[in-house]
Amino acid sequence: MGWELGMNRLLRGGIVGAFAMLAALAAAAATHHDPLGSVQVLREGGCGGIVPAAPALQPNALLDRAAQQWAAGRPLSEATLHSGYLAESASGVHTTGPESGIVQQLRRTSCVTVTNRSFRDIGIYRRGADTWFVLASRYAVPSSTQAPALAARALELVNAARARGARCGERSFAPAPPVTLSGTLAGVALGHASDMAVNNYFEHADLTGHTPADRVRAVGYREKLVGENIAFGPRTAEEVVQGWLDSPGHCENIMDPRFAEMGIAYAAGHAKRGLYWVQVLAAPRV
Repeated sequence: MGWELGMNRLLRGGIVGAFAMLAALAAAAATHHDPLGSVQVLREGGCGGIVPAAPALQPNALLDRAAQQWAAGRPLSEATLHSGYLAESASGVHTTGPESGIVQQLRRTSCVTVTNRSFRDIGIYRRGADTWFVLASRYAVPSSTQAPALAARALELVNAARARGARCGERSFAPAPPVTLSGTLAGVALGHASDMAVNNYFEHADLTGHTPADRVRAVGYREKLVGENIAFGPRTAEEVVQGWLDSPGHCENIMDPRFAEMGIAYAAGHAKRGLYWVQVLAAPRV
């Protein structure tokens, strides 16, 4: 009996609290009739206490363009891509009605989306009584200042594999001497990674037909042997090197005892999210 009475009190308290939250939400909505303000109110208040609060979103002009293209009929994924915003994830919400009713409409239909804590940016396009929202987070691309550390880490991983030996598909490789980093080969790798990123292709031969050996010779590097590994997608040195070691042909390049130098670089894709990686291995002519 006492337990039932306690539960009833809790229920009454919860109902009162919920009404208080909804009243606060309504009051906030009255002062935030603009679409962006409506979204921020819902995030700050956890959609009236339904979900945890989320940080405010940052307005983004590229996502405004994406929202406009989405409103024009382009699929959201294409609209985001063509806007120039490199998205890790994105979601869209469409509302219809006066601005004063947007916050309540979003709360009823799209709470989970507008309060998603993974989203950082927002774009909005309004036409007549319709409003299109695009919420997104950027694809995290390592900055250029991280490149030396990533190259050093990749070298460490490559030499660790060479030191212990490896099985590459059907072939076994004994331990091999370490390779050293070459600034010249790193420049060649960066040039090819950037070219693939800008022109949206993934091949060892570039669009002019030049091979890895051609690109190495073009910068004045005198080589006896050249090898190249490429990858698309990985974000870390650990991921890209392990991917190559798990692929027989790429693994054989890494384990080839004739190679003495290497260069490695990455570039962010423009037509699709992800990193293009290039590793150039060479045996210099002495």
